[in-house]
Amino acid sequence: MIKNICTTYLLFVSAIAFAQNPAPADTATKRILLLGGIAHVGNGTVIEQSAIGIAQGKITFIMDGKGFKPARNAFDTIIDIYGKHVYPGLIAMNTVLGINEIEAVRATHDYDEVGNVNPSSRAIIAYNTDSKVTPTVRSNGVMMAQIAPVGGLISGQSSVVELDAWNYEDAVYKMDEGIWMNFPSTQIIKASWADTEEEQMKRSAKQMQDLTTLFEQAKVYSKNNKPEVVNQNLEAMRGLFNQTKTLYVRCNFAKDILAAIKFCELYNVRMVLCGGADSWMVTEELKSKHIPVIIERTQNLPRRDDEDVNLPYKLPNILMKKGVEVAITDEGFWKDRNLPFQAGQAVAYGLTKEEALQTITLIPARILGIDKTVGTLEDGKDATLIISEGDILDMKSSVVTHAYIRGKEINLDDIQKQLYQKYLKKYKID
Repeated sequence: MIKNICTTYLLFVSAIAFAQNPAPADTATKRILLLGGIAHVGNGTVIEQSAIGIAQGKITFIMDGKGFKPARNAFDTIIDIYGKHVYPGLIAMNTVLGINEIEAVRATHDYDEVGNVNPSSRAIIAYNTDSKVTPTVRSNGVMMAQIAPVGGLISGQSSVVELDAWNYEDAVYKMDEGIWMNFPSTQIIKASWADTEEEQMKRSAKQMQDLTTLFEQAKVYSKNNKPEVVNQNLEAMRGLFNQTKTLYVRCNFAKDILAAIKFCELYNVRMVLCGGADSWMVTEELKSKHIPVIIERTQNLPRRDDEDVNLPYKLPNILMKKGVEVAITDEGFWKDRNLPFQAGQAVAYGLTKEEALQTITLIPARILGIDKTVGTLEDGKDATLIISEGDILDMKSSVVTHAYIRGKEINLDDIQKQLYQKYLKKYKID
């Protein structure tokens, strides 16, 4: 049995080894005109027959293209995309893409640092631009990602990357923009494999005390711009107190969410809630404190047996109708390719298509503080966009035909497409 497993694994690794990732695109120099596409701007506006100009990696104009006649020699390339859909490049939040390669092989996991408190740990250092997974995600329209660590009380720092680069220095779009916390849960697990109720309560109390001590020390440390002894963990947290960094808090239960809000308010740090299964119970608090929510999957089951089975599908609409900003993500890394369909799921349960699009474009860009340059199709912003034959939110019709990152046309080939073509030939399928 073990021999068979090992043989299967080696064959799998060999297949990956022989597959080649496309080379990153060269810096954009051409003047491009995208003509006739249905442009979904990302702010709710739709231009049915658009003209989009790109030069030097930026969108130079976006307008109604009916009757548009480009001046002679104004563009190096004119691409006819009549009937196709144009969208801002999608942004994957809270992902280990590029820092996890094969789930069953621990040696490829580089997202969880040793220890319980690691604010100085930087996910960007481990980011692998040669990951075979990244092109498969890119093929479905994800052009940018927030690479975030996991594990412990304080997991470390996340960064924003573009998904086409030679190395992490080339990939990084915003460095060390936030710190991730796994907020201590007060939920008592009653199961044969769980610790006793008393032990669980003690552990939660100790974790809360450890967090309080750490934040008290970090707050004092942040007031000294030239400390005699540099503490790397406290140095990493300095940005939380002047709000140049965001604190991303992972928690799900209503009681814990309220406690996390009070904790962040106490230290005057900018909070973003991640997970938030019970966020629908505390919408007033989230709205009044301007706390966005990153929902981990809509295609999911409720956490409690007595909850509405459709609650995860409805959650984005419930929160947005209450005035809470919502970003949608997916779990893990390879599942990020399903990001547009997670947002599409919410359309059937209350969101409009343009609202759903914002949950994977504009709102993530706002949360990350990069909305001045990406997240929508507007004059002067980066030409980071995708073109699809059908609705990007619909898995039946979505086929991404073109993708651009800052005006660079991205090669959409990947290992899965290569294997598909290989076995078409083997079985002589037309």
